[in-house]
Amino acid sequence: MSFVRSLRLGLLAAAALLPAIAHATPPSDADARLRQLFADTDEAALHRNPLAALYRGDMRFADQLGDPFSDAHDAAEKAADEHALRQLSAIPREQLNATDQIAYDVFKRTTDLDLEGYRPDILAVNHAMPLTHFYGLHLDYADLSSGQGAAPFKTVKDYDDALKRHAQYPHLVDEVIARFRAGAAAGIVEPKLVVTNILDELNLQLAGGIEGSPYYGPVKAFPATIPAADQARLRAAFIAAIRDEIVPANTKLRDFLKIEYLPKARDTVGVGQLPGGETYYAYMIEANTTLPLSAQEVHQLGLNEVARITKALEIVTTRVGFKGDLHAFFQHMTTDPQFAPPSRDWLEKRYRSIEARIETRIPEQFSLVPKTPLEIRPDPAYKEKSSAAGEYMQGTPDGARPGVFYYNGYDLPTRFTWGEETLFLHEAIPGHHFQISLAQENKDLPNFMRFGGNTAYVEGWALYSESLWPELGMETDPYQRFGGLNDEMLRAMRLVVDSGIHAMGWSRQQAIDYMTSNSAMGKADVTAEVERYIAIPGQALAYKVGQLTILKEKAKAKAALGVKFDPRAFHAQVLDTGALPMTVLETKIDGWIARGGQ
Repeated sequence: MSFVRSLRLGLLAAAALLPAIAHATPPSDADARLRQLFADTDEAALHRNPLAALYRGDMRFADQLGDPFSDAHDAAEKAADEHALRQLSAIPREQLNATDQIAYDVFKRTTDLDLEGYRPDILAVNHAMPLTHFYGLHLDYADLSSGQGAAPFKTVKDYDDALKRHAQYPHLVDEVIARFRAGAAAGIVEPKLVVTNILDELNLQLAGGIEGSPYYGPVKAFPATIPAADQARLRAAFIAAIRDEIVPANTKLRDFLKIEYLPKARDTVGVGQLPGGETYYAYMIEANTTLPLSAQEVHQLGLNEVARITKALEIVTTRVGFKGDLHAFFQHMTTDPQFAPPSRDWLEKRYRSIEARIETRIPEQFSLVPKTPLEIRPDPAYKEKSSAAGEYMQGTPDGARPGVFYYNGYDLPTRFTWGEETLFLHEAIPGHHFQISLAQENKDLPNFMRFGGNTAYVEGWALYSESLWPELGMETDPYQRFGGLNDEMLRAMRLVVDSGIHAMGWSRQQAIDYMTSNSAMGKADVTAEVERYIAIPGQALAYKVGQLTILKEKAKAKAALGVKFDPRAFHAQVLDTGALPMTVLETKIDGWIARGGQ
């Protein structure tokens, strides 16, 4: 449905990972047919979405960008879903083994949901807003091409493939502009603030010139294995590509947005206020949570969680002996210089120390750990202003590219030392790094099981990982515990604010005021969060919904198994079959409990 989906399939695609298919008996004809359907569907998807293959480390289509903003691409995706469902219906589910029956159900559920996204009324809204300041062609392709992203730059062919991709970039920009224009003609436009943020990002990239461009990164330092003559040729070719292809395309996009589109952009911020927006938001809730929740249900769940966490925060203020109410404590935590990181170097050392402490406790909670290494890096300068406090980028299954935890060192006086531990638990270990890497490394799984995902599970696991702070030796300091609760409050507030903006007519300022009054988040972070929800409706809902589901299953298992409950076995059950929709995960844990935790 978008460039984001093609480029970041590992985290953001609608298709879910399926459970492992471990046959206790030789597979039946039905089992074999199901496996073949999975393999064929995945292979065809890679041909349609070559960048998804590149993110996996599959270099067969590395010289191609695909055509993700074309009507033909959408028609092909829709036809592929319809074809897969017809093939699936011809496979007798009752002849499958128990595990494959679950796989059948998950495949059907996720393909049905994906297909619904190609309904004309939903697709019309999606097409009209092809990029935002949070995800988009101008950011994602820069990341990919920077030499620090998913595209490798180890061989001459890697560099030549990048040049071929660069030559295709202007065409994608033209298609993005065409979709913006068509949306404007239909009265479906981005908020002014989103457009302004995109313009800021484009201006920052363009201001760097050729050698300051992220696209110049790969030729700043060549691998020693590339001959000098090739280095000279490639450096000249990259300079020409940036000068003649990338910069003119980004300039064209910037000028279009500034001169033609911005005057037509809207002052409102909720997608529900657009033609077809209410239906679109309902779809985004289900697509992101994997549950048929209404906006009103989401909103009330958030209000309940905010009330619960507020009580826990008040207990912490008592522990530290603060004299004053919770709001005064928020002010203290966000203004006292003692809580500001002194430098970027200090921040990186801090995260490395947290990593070392967590790793000593991992064996107590996990029997299943990834082989993929983790690196800690700062956000690139061209995107740090609008990025979150931390982000994770998955590595490749063979370990050639590590997983990366990116921390944000922008505007350090607005960032706080009491948030690092919970952030690392979420984004790195045992959060995204464990979950994504374990799925990718499992060669027994069909490819789409290894590389797909649904947000409720992926982000729900990461938020659940934050709840393991006692077991992993984190947040022993009450200020760090405050940071953990403050981050949990963020996910609870997301339920309130996202639904408030997109279903209840909340303004940007109303959302900012709600978040600042209920947490100790700094103004820069709150603003970035609110503008993120405005830009990508529904995505932020998945965190809390997924976390609460995993916690519910854990509590159920503890109650049923008693002394037999082993957290290592529970975590293996949650992690060893990929990212399941919430209902399928519940069924799997129920079966594990029925087997006595075996």
